[in-house]
Amino acid sequence: MIEKVNPMHPDKIADRIAGAIVDMVYKNNDFPKIAVEILIGHEECNIIIETSEIIDKKLIKDIVYRITKSKSIKINILIVNQDVHLSKNQDGIIKCGDNGIFRGVPLQNEDLKVSKIAREIYDKYPYDGKIIYNDSTDLIVCQSNCNTDKLRKSLNGYADNIKINPLGDWTGGINVDSGATNRKLGSDMGRSVTGGGLHGKDLSKADVSINIFAFIEAQKRQKPVEIYCAIGDEFVCGIKYSEIVEIARDYIKNIGGFEKFAEWGLF
Repeated sequence: MIEKVNPMHPDKIADRIAGAIVDMVYKNNDFPKIAVEILIGHEECNIIIETSEIIDKKLIKDIVYRITKSKSIKINILIVNQDVHLSKNQDGIIKCGDNGIFRGVPLQNEDLKVSKIAREIYDKYPYDGKIIYNDSTDLIVCQSNCNTDKLRKSLNGYADNIKINPLGDWTGGINVDSGATNRKLGSDMGRSVTGGGLHGKDLSKADVSINIFAFIEAQKRQKPVEIYCAIGDEFVCGIKYSEIVEIARDYIKNIGGFEKFAEWGLF
């Protein structure tokens, strides 16, 4: 059984805003240091950024307006310099940015199926929604702003038991709910296990690069991959940490950036 959350869920909106801010700093620096946390809901967005970069708050506001599709949302931004001790960890050479335990797991048919179904629903109804899928047996869909009867007909054959909006029709989104960065990691990572959040961080952070690396290796080997690391490590699993960062960079680049990565995660 596995869950998938679409890009307009409030938690995913928070992830996407964080990702877009990280994309912005990478345009000016290949090795920025940044960590972004977002709390959004009820027409208010609170943003805390720790970074080595100079960021224009107006550009951040433009990102929030674009992704939320709201010009009336209240935006609070706090930008602080990255801690000096953490910054020194990366002086001169790229080293592991944190401690962590990570487990990459090969995608199964159920993972691929739930991702396909979620994307198909989102193409028709690009509004807040999520689904739970259980190997062709159960499909539970909570989709806002939809025609329930039409959606049910379009999903015939996907599962033996299909439930759509068990509590009735709803509107959803940040007007009626709140969202926070990295709160839907299960939806983004399938059965993988993370030592930290995927979203809102630069590639020096193990939470990002080692998660991606473990996922890629698990798909190659078709078996679970377990990795642990400590802050300051120059090698992880016998591989230069800088090489792991470049593998993750290529993955993010091929997806289309951190904002695109935040839409659906690793699958």
